[in-house]
Order: sequence, then structure tokens, then C-alpha cells
Amino acid sequence: MREFSRRNIFGLGVGAAAALSVTGCSFSGSSGSSGKVGAKPGQTAQAKPIGDGSTAYTGKQPNQPPAPEKLEPGQKPPQFVVFTWDGAGDVGDGLFPRFRKLAKEHNAAMTFFFSGLYALPESKRRLYRPPNNPVGASDIDFLTDEHIKATLKNLRAAWLEGHEIGTHFNGHFGGTGPGSVAHWKPAQWESEIQQAMDFVTKWRTNTGFTDLDPLPFDYSKELVGGRTPQLLGQPNLLPTARKLGWRYDSSSPGGLQVWPSKKQGLWDFPLQGIPFPGHSFPVLSMDYNMAANQSPSNVTKGPPAMYPQWRKEATGAYIGGFKRAYETNRAPLFIGNHFEKWNGGIYMDAVEDALKYMADGTHKDVRLVSFRQLCDWLDAQDPQVLAGLRGLGVGQKFTGRG
Repeated sequence: MREFSRRNIFGLGVGAAAALSVTGCSFSGSSGSSGKVGAKPGQTAQAKPIGDGSTAYTGKQPNQPPAPEKLEPGQKPPQFVVFTWDGAGDVGDGLFPRFRKLAKEHNAAMTFFFSGLYALPESKRRLYRPPNNPVGASDIDFLTDEHIKATLKNLRAAWLEGHEIGTHFNGHFGGTGPGSVAHWKPAQWESEIQQAMDFVTKWRTNTGFTDLDPLPFDYSKELVGGRTPQLLGQPNLLPTARKLGWRYDSSSPGGLQVWPSKKQGLWDFPLQGIPFPGHSFPVLSMDYNMAANQSPSNVTKGPPAMYPQWRKEATGAYIGGFKRAYETNRAPLFIGNHFEKWNGGIYMDAVEDALKYMADGTHKDVRLVSFRQLCDWLDAQDPQVLAGLRGLGVGQKFTGRG
């Protein structure tokens, strides 16, 4: 499932690399956290089924941080890092539970952008009516029944552990053809979102499974943001997202490491250009974009002899982006991933290495949060304080009190 093309598709070339560079980064301190509070995952005795019982209201989500604190003028902000996962399906490779376990070990929350078709059996594919495409069409594979069950179990556990469940929509139609999401109109996005909702909230009817617990949330209230396939189509998505009451969107086709602003009333959380060791240009902060630059002739399986070097470069890119923000403007860092073993799984290892580095106990006030939790914090701040933070460029040091 391809997310990006070659290095210059978003204009991040040599000139951008020079503008984004920063030197002399050094820091110390102790690790912060997402501030999770104690809870008892799995307790749904008072669950109230919704619809066919695919989902249920189980009360306030457990393992959430305390109410956001309001920065004083001149006070240094926390360093937020948001790890996100596109698709969020479990195909038996151990990656979904691996990163849930990693998050739990380091008190981190993440955002899982779930592809709705991963809850729909292929035998029912004609229930999907993708805009500008044939009925039942999809550019990603449907899951087996076994993998649908594993995915639903992981989604349930992830929410109870404090993670956010967003959307990656359904059929993943990218590219430039007439069926691409790049050409969808606002009403077509609304249809796509409603279908994604239906596949999540009616999985019990569509699958016939009777041996699984419901997803422990009301998806009509849980779903407050998403990321489009190949970062295409945001202009026509935003009016619909705003109409539906979403709080953010993460579909901007490449951004800088600066404090976020809003587009059409929604927080705009783009993937970001970060330093790319061994290269003269920055790379977008996502696993696929690194793979597309390291092994362009075969993105998923390049020469194994290069894997150690590429893993080191990918890890260095994530850590380099973190260091630059942490030591300068403290802009939130957004990292995108897929549960994929491209190039021998080195990008999964790089994400794990980077997360451990960020939460290793030597950095003060680092918060590994979901996009929804970041929205809560941003919305609690004084607009003038946020405006001041947005005035800091890439690598421009925060000079207030810390």
C-alpha cells in the first residue's frame, strides 16, 4: 500500500533541506509522559450496546491524561510527539500487539487510523460503494475472517489502553486517475465517511461473528479526525469534516516542524519534513517515504545488505526531528507508520528505537500523545500564547522561561 512517491513530490528538495537544518543540538532531562491515570481495561459490565451490538457505550475512555494545563505567557511548552498508524489492520504478523505493548511500557498514547474495509468480509464487498469507482472495488486487500477478528480485538484493547481510533477511510484510492480521492467532492467524502462508520458499527451484522466483545466506544463520538490515502483530497474533505464536527485532519501533503494552525476550523496536523541522515534533502516523517527514497526500484524489498544502514538512517531521521524540535521551538512531532515489514521490517525497528529514545528518562516534559489528546491541549491554551509559538520557525529556539 503506497503512501508517497519520490523525494521531491512535496517540494522537499535540497533547498528545503538547507532551510530546515539545525546544528549543535544537545539536551538532557527526564522523560515525561502522556500522564495516563490508572484504569481497569476490559471492564465493560455496564456497557450499553449500540445498534446491532458491534459497538457499545462503556463510559469515559480509560487511561487518559489529566485535564490540560494552561501555559503562562513565556512558559516553555511540553514536547509532544504523536505516533500514528495508517490502516491499523492485524494480519497475524504481530505488529499491532507489538506496538500496543511498546506504548504501554512507555506510557504512550497513539492514533490508529483504521481502514473501515478491514471490518468487512470480502464476501460482502459489494456493500461498499466507493465514489467514482465500481461497486466493491478497493485498492487495498480485504482481510480474512481470522484477521478481521484479530483486528477487532486489537482495536478494542487499544481504545481501552487509551489510544485514539481515527479513520483512514476505506478503499485507499490514490494516484491521479478519475477514481482517486484527489477528485472526490465534499458530498462524496461524506458518503465515504458514512460507509466507514457503518463498517465499524455494523461488523457484527456483516461478519456474523458472535464470539467477540463489542468495540467499547460510540464511534459517532470517538471519530474526530483522519488521514486520507496518499495525503490526497484534503481541500474537499475539510468542509465535510467540519460539518461532521471533526476536530482535526492529518492529510496535508507535507509540512514543516512548526506549531500547528487551523484550516477551515480544524487543526491541521501534517506529516513533516525532518532531517534525513545520509541524504542532502529532508524526508517526510513517515516510514513509506523513507523506503521510497532508500530503495526506489523496489520499495518493499531492497537489497538486504543495505538494511542495517537504512535502519540507522530511518532511526536517525526520527530522532533528528525530535532533537530539533525539543531543543528549539518545541513544535509537536508527527510520525506516520504502517504495520508493514518493508525492507525486512527495519522501519518498525526504527520507530521502536526512536520511541524508546524519546522516552528514555533523559528528556524533560516529553509527552507521547494521540492527536485527540493534542487537540485537547491546544484548545485549552490562550490563543495569544499559541500565536506566539506559531511565530517560531523551524529550528528557531524558544527564548521564554522553561
